[in-house]
Amino acid sequence: MLRLALPARRLTILKRSLATHTASAGSATRHDWTKEEVKRIYDTPLLDLVFRAAGVHRQNFDPSKVQLCTLMNIKSGGCSEDCSYCSQSSKYTTDTKASRLVDIEPVLEAARKAKANGSTRFCMGAAWRDLSGRKRGFERILDMVREVRKMDMEVCTTLGMLSPSQAQQLKEAGLTAYNHNLDTSREHYPKVITTRTYDDRLDTISAVRDAGINVCSGGILGLGESDVDRVGLIWEVANMPEHPESFPVNALVPIAGTPLENNEPVKHQTLLRTIATARVVLPTTIIRLAAGRQTLSESEQAMCFMAGANAVFTGEQMLTTPCSPWDEDKAMMSRWGLEGMGSFEQSNVARREAARLVPTASTSALEATTAGAGSATSEDEGTITQSQPRV
Repeated sequence: MLRLALPARRLTILKRSLATHTASAGSATRHDWTKEEVKRIYDTPLLDLVFRAAGVHRQNFDPSKVQLCTLMNIKSGGCSEDCSYCSQSSKYTTDTKASRLVDIEPVLEAARKAKANGSTRFCMGAAWRDLSGRKRGFERILDMVREVRKMDMEVCTTLGMLSPSQAQQLKEAGLTAYNHNLDTSREHYPKVITTRTYDDRLDTISAVRDAGINVCSGGILGLGESDVDRVGLIWEVANMPEHPESFPVNALVPIAGTPLENNEPVKHQTLLRTIATARVVLPTTIIRLAAGRQTLSESEQAMCFMAGANAVFTGEQMLTTPCSPWDEDKAMMSRWGLEGMGSFEQSNVARREAARLVPTASTSALEATTAGAGSATSEDEGTITQSQPRV
């Protein structure tokens, strides 16, 4: 038998490298992080941080899968909130005009188009502070949720603050997820928004979670925050009773007429560091590369995927800002060996949706995974972790 002898020094380096990879690959799901612990991760030398995050990502997800999501503005402008980044606020003079809630058919047409282009989550946003006094509009939105759900797509809405009763009605209509971003740290928040409090946002998130709907909650980078605030945002989310199913990372798109119109674009390394830290601290959460992605080069986006981002918004437009179109995104993913994630394929989503899902092509991969002997289930999250990470 032929045996190759390696020099002792090279063998030692090899062992150390393998040990480093093994130690960094795993990350237990925790809900008791301290800010100092999160800060130490955030302050790690960037390439080391991306390497660690990539290991965590591969232990909990198939790194070749990226979910394509499409967002539709179903009611624009005229919002009474004063979010200083948003062109839809009635407090500011911008090019965004107030409109009525759209009818159901244009929404269904947009959802069909999104599905035909590979999107498996369809999101609908309405520029409202809350649903107070909007009974007929809310009933129309419930119909939208029901009809899009019939297309075997994940359905998400962002409608402002919710009561527990409203959250329950959305759940019964078939809503998969509700987006309600914290935006930034508790400390920086009052410098960005004054018309609702941080606790108001947390109350809506609690109502969504208690109704059994997946929580989608993340932030926006470039609001004038510091690294301490980015750490604070991740820390706040990481210590929720359940980690959000998804954590959107937005880069501010400055809009003329808003108080933040002259803010400097967030640097790519800041975006990358935030994604990687979130991946380590939120190991089973989908990390959505959201607004501002169209300003990144293809190689910069690839680094974000390496660091743990595994969902993007794609299509004709975000709410009021540009979006990378489907054809460009599909071509980019093909070049990097990435493929789309199926509807309800993410195990946290499938866990909540189990009672409503019927066997389909989009769920077959999950069934094969859960039936396999090489899977282990986390007790507190109910998620599936592959015992043989993909390299």
